[in-house]
Amino acid sequence: MGCGSCSTGGGCTPNGCKSNGSCGTGGCQTMEVHDWLSNLDMPSNYKPFQVTEIKFKGSRKEFFLNNDNIYLEIGELVAVEGPTGGFDVGHVSLTGELVRIQMKRRKTALDQVTKKIYRKATEADVEKWNAAKGMEWETMHKARKLALDLRLQMKISDVDYQADKTKATFFYTADGRVDFRELIKKMAESFRIRIEMRQIGMRQEAGRLGGIGSCGRELCCSTWLTNFKTVSTAAARYQNLSLNTLKLAGQCGKLKCCLNYELDTYLDALKDIPDRIENLDTEAGYARHQKTDIFKKIMWFSYQGDENWIPVKAARVKEIMAMNKAGKKAPNLKEEAVQIAAPVVVEKSFDYENVVGQDSLTRLDERSRGKNNQNRNNNQKNNRNNSQNKRERVPAGEKNAGPNNKLQQPQQGAQKAQQGGKQQPNGLKPQQNAGQKPQQAVPKPQHVNGPKPQNNKPKQQPQAQKPVVNVEGSVAADGAKPEQSKNKNRNNRRKNNNRRNNNNGSENKPAAE
Repeated sequence: MGCGSCSTGGGCTPNGCKSNGSCGTGGCQTMEVHDWLSNLDMPSNYKPFQVTEIKFKGSRKEFFLNNDNIYLEIGELVAVEGPTGGFDVGHVSLTGELVRIQMKRRKTALDQVTKKIYRKATEADVEKWNAAKGMEWETMHKARKLALDLRLQMKISDVDYQADKTKATFFYTADGRVDFRELIKKMAESFRIRIEMRQIGMRQEAGRLGGIGSCGRELCCSTWLTNFKTVSTAAARYQNLSLNTLKLAGQCGKLKCCLNYELDTYLDALKDIPDRIENLDTEAGYARHQKTDIFKKIMWFSYQGDENWIPVKAARVKEIMAMNKAGKKAPNLKEEAVQIAAPVVVEKSFDYENVVGQDSLTRLDERSRGKNNQNRNNNQKNNRNNSQNKRERVPAGEKNAGPNNKLQQPQQGAQKAQQGGKQQPNGLKPQQNAGQKPQQAVPKPQHVNGPKPQNNKPKQQPQAQKPVVNVEGSVAADGAKPEQSKNKNRNNRRKNNNRRNNNNGSENKPAAE
């Protein structure tokens, strides 16, 4: 990709459309090559090299003959001869004398290059090429389903269509050999094209698919690395790395290729450090080796029962090992310890001012904790008030049966009977006290003949829950006329009905607070 040492112009942002392979300006494609001879003037009698390197999908690059001497630039789309007929479309990756050097590096002779370049890709060629690329995703999933139906131990990782839609190459990975003859028959019936099956390794699969490594950059195998060298765990041992497979393995499941990048530097530095370091015999006892700084060439030792590590130069360790072989003891290592300077901490000065203030990371937690405590205190206070109110409440029957509760006067009871309405305790209306619908009041009895009866009712004994007031007119009790007796009987019936209504209503009354 773009960097300061390639043709993209410096910086970390590549030139072009940044769509990884669909523009002709360069800088967007993987496996880019810098033509460092592009700005040099060639001699007047120079004949350009007729072979051109063309890059296709993934990391596949091939050489083609430019017999018609078409002027080509890096990144242009060209139509070339297909491997089995037809035509294919690819990008120009390298031209000129650098192609000759590239062929020499790949050990490719000029006689082996037989395929040629037809023309620069036209709009029709590009449209057909894009349509073929659009079929690859669906074709790959259908092929995977066919392989699963046949129970083949293989994984189809990618499909590469030729630009003219006459051939498709399927790339797969497998642990061993796979008999896919039946699979090719079914795939040919489904896709109606020529099929080629190509087995690749895990590293090649990761290079074709791409991804981001643990370092935060794109995978080396998908950007610039073409030669995959073997990587062993000895490379990790030489570099004093932890033999943890999760950290040493890449996305392909194999050891990371970057373990070989600095291996030669470590091997050169290890020449000055002794091998097979044993315990050093000194006057203070045996010193055991703890660790080694390869590039500073310092080795740390410690005595038994002492937690402090003693740094000693690697050259001095060689001398002590030679003395021990001769049967001599070395002096105390603490006298020959290397003085290691403490790291200097440089205070950074920032060119901005924190106008907001230093906020604590747990400020939101403290605020929510304070709100929870306040809500808990409020809930406890409400519970205490509710319990106190419950203790103060007394049922209606117990309140009437108490010694301090006296019956109402007969005159008041007669007045209630005449009004015929429900009298609630504490003088509250039915709507306010019980939340029930009020009943219609019974009209007062009308006395047609004779004076209104007077209330001379004797006191009755208090009852537990349902006090009944018996009201009788004094005039009717002493004897009245026959007409008045009829009215008296009618009034008595009305009064009895009123008493029944009052008694029924008292049962539904709530307890007085």
